[in-house]
Amino acid sequence: MHDIVTLTMNPALDIATATPLVRPDHKLRCASLRNDPGGGGVNVARIAHALGASVLAVIPTGGPTGQVVRTLLAGEGVPCEVVPIRGSTRECITVAETDTARQYRFVLPGPTLTRNEQSSCLDAIERLSATARFVVASGSLPPGVPTDFYQRVSTVVQGSEARFVLDSSGEALRQVHSGVFLLKPSIRELRDLTGRPLETPSDQVRAARELIESGVCARVVVSLGSRGALAVTPDRQYAIPALPKEVRSGVGAGDSLVGGTVVGLCRGSSFGEAVRLGVAASAAMLMTPGTAACTRDQVEQCRSELHGIEAASGATDMCR
Repeated sequence: MHDIVTLTMNPALDIATATPLVRPDHKLRCASLRNDPGGGGVNVARIAHALGASVLAVIPTGGPTGQVVRTLLAGEGVPCEVVPIRGSTRECITVAETDTARQYRFVLPGPTLTRNEQSSCLDAIERLSATARFVVASGSLPPGVPTDFYQRVSTVVQGSEARFVLDSSGEALRQVHSGVFLLKPSIRELRDLTGRPLETPSDQVRAARELIESGVCARVVVSLGSRGALAVTPDRQYAIPALPKEVRSGVGAGDSLVGGTVVGLCRGSSFGEAVRLGVAASAAMLMTPGTAACTRDQVEQCRSELHGIEAASGATDMCR
């Protein structure tokens, strides 16, 4: 039994390095490599585990790269259930440009999953959701997986008492129409979904609430990048500010927002307080190098600082 079960349909071996300047037609001398297990749901599981939650990561993996991902997860103590696939798990590469502090991210498409492999993933979620409190699906869909796959996951989870949390984008997000407890789009993804610029906070709240009123989800957390996050329920909304931190790497920050929020909900926190934990986890993740995961102490320190900022500004929790 696990409080949180994550699903990563397109996991990756995240490879991070650095070079002074990225230039075409040159040999770029790089720093030593850092390897981490990656992909949306994997990152959520890593953060939830770091915060002390009971979590299980479901990952379809194959080939030598898949074995490395499994070994790295085991090294971090993150339990996983592997769905074997014929293809080889993808690699993703992050290169930090040390002269400019810019970051380049090269994201590969991943292996093609067969229908049987997809069915095995759904079977695992159906079985595991029977004893989970939350099922979190996060990340892109690999080749061969239909764009309505996350709606299929939502339907499967609805057969249990678990709550379904989704963080995706593009057509995979547009195809979801029901059964989601918590949806976490970025502001860009929300704009793409609605086809509107959503320039003001009231526009953003209205767009999030349209998703709730249409039955897609019960609650929405919109990640706003350097402006923090917007938490929306059917009748309340609250803007949670970002922490002014030096950004070392943006990899996994959105996933950390999801992971921290779900852990907060597992602890019985109010929705607003849970999202605060998510924002704190996201801030802590921004401070880590490359694709490294943040620690529980870093998250708790960021949460304490966030409470201090809100107390100084007179903000109140409206998301009960």
